[in-house]
Amino acid sequence: MIDLSVNEEQLKRTVQRAKERNIAIPTFEQMKNPELIPQKFKEKLKDTGLWDIDSINLFRITWKNEPVKHGGLFGGVNFLELPKEITGVDARIIALVGKWFPTGAHKVGATFGCLVPRLVTGQFDPTTQKAIWPSTGNYCRGGAYNSQLLACESIAILPEGMSRERFEWLSNVAGEVIATPGSESNVKEIFDKTWELKRTRDNVVAFNQFEEFGNHLWHYEVTGNAMKEVLEQVMGKGDRFCGVTLTSGSAGTLGCGDFLKEIYPTSRIAVGEALQCPTLLYNGFGAHRIEGIGDKHVPWIHNVKNTDMVIDVDDADSMAMIRLFNEAAGREYLKQKGVSQDLIDSLPLMGISSAANVIMAIKMAKYYELTQKDIILTVFTDSMELYDSRLREMEEEYGEYREVDAAVDHHQHIVGVGTDWLKELTYYDKKTIHNLKYYTWVEQQERDLDELNAQWYDAEEYWGNIHRMAGKIDEKIEEFNKMTGLF
Repeated sequence: MIDLSVNEEQLKRTVQRAKERNIAIPTFEQMKNPELIPQKFKEKLKDTGLWDIDSINLFRITWKNEPVKHGGLFGGVNFLELPKEITGVDARIIALVGKWFPTGAHKVGATFGCLVPRLVTGQFDPTTQKAIWPSTGNYCRGGAYNSQLLACESIAILPEGMSRERFEWLSNVAGEVIATPGSESNVKEIFDKTWELKRTRDNVVAFNQFEEFGNHLWHYEVTGNAMKEVLEQVMGKGDRFCGVTLTSGSAGTLGCGDFLKEIYPTSRIAVGEALQCPTLLYNGFGAHRIEGIGDKHVPWIHNVKNTDMVIDVDDADSMAMIRLFNEAAGREYLKQKGVSQDLIDSLPLMGISSAANVIMAIKMAKYYELTQKDIILTVFTDSMELYDSRLREMEEEYGEYREVDAAVDHHQHIVGVGTDWLKELTYYDKKTIHNLKYYTWVEQQERDLDELNAQWYDAEEYWGNIHRMAGKIDEKIEEFNKMTGLF
């Protein structure tokens, strides 16, 4: 659960640090509705770059940033709809766009949800402690970035097989960067390094995205409301919201599905993973190339009982999609297929795991035989800005990308994907996945067995208590801001 007990002594030091560094903190309500942000902060944003390491960018942790790299304010939710010419299905597939967050990925919101409650209660002391951010991708980037904005020291942990661009970026932002063995699937190695640091250093606090409920809550509250606004904007008379498709990763983003089910009770939550590592589908294991969706376990913060479907994605499909969307021959092919130039120019907003989310949506549309009246929502976690090296690697491995390659990729890896490697979950299918938490979290990570059982047998109360925490956290943030005097 999210602990809001106050450490008065540490809180005093944190408030003083915020005064000295001129740090004001937004509330969840302001992240959902940035029009509530005080005008004096908006004026400063007009002179600030989207990725600048400036505490004023805490007020850009929202889906509603103006899509510009410098000086932007706020508008509606950033989203993109993919047409049938690309997807091959009648269903409307709509994705929220994460590029227009600071750092270019929505994980900056998830890390805010983890760090800020401990700062405003004095549970984390930025004057004496360092924040550990274990991750397989964007989470440690978001954590290191927010740590800088909130005047905290940070330690980023991620697998050595992640993209070169991630390590280059972190070297300029995080206080310390630790590379662990393996790639996306080697989550336990990240956990082990985190435990090593906790046992050998007395000044570190770990913010493990896979067990931090602030991650789930941020997406439930902020991403969920953003999706609700998109649906209100795009749905016509007779339209139906089918559900969300999201790769598992830390399972944080799946929190938005919990929110939407309360409004649209018949909607579904589909969780995805790489076919090459089918942990949820077949208790399997393996390595894959869909960066940032660490697996081989079930995250502690995954509300499995509220999940309706598992969809596995062949990582070859994701890699083919990003090549089709970003190579010149692929873009020309799409233009000939009738895709507008504006949309073609927007396709780099989709990174590798974002492509997996879209492929999941296509498979869901085919499985449920959806029509043009049906809407599936998903998320573009990040853009191609951090994956250019992957395109060059594929060029070296497979050669120059030609129009015939684009046609093959489109028909085989997008339009041609089928309904294999997925499962609509029964009660006992869900319980089977939930029970896998025991081996990671109770046996290895020292979580409580009674709490594991409460997640299942008292699910409505357990998850409901978490979902009601946003308002209480906002009260703590407002008290903190009053103490600093910056509002």
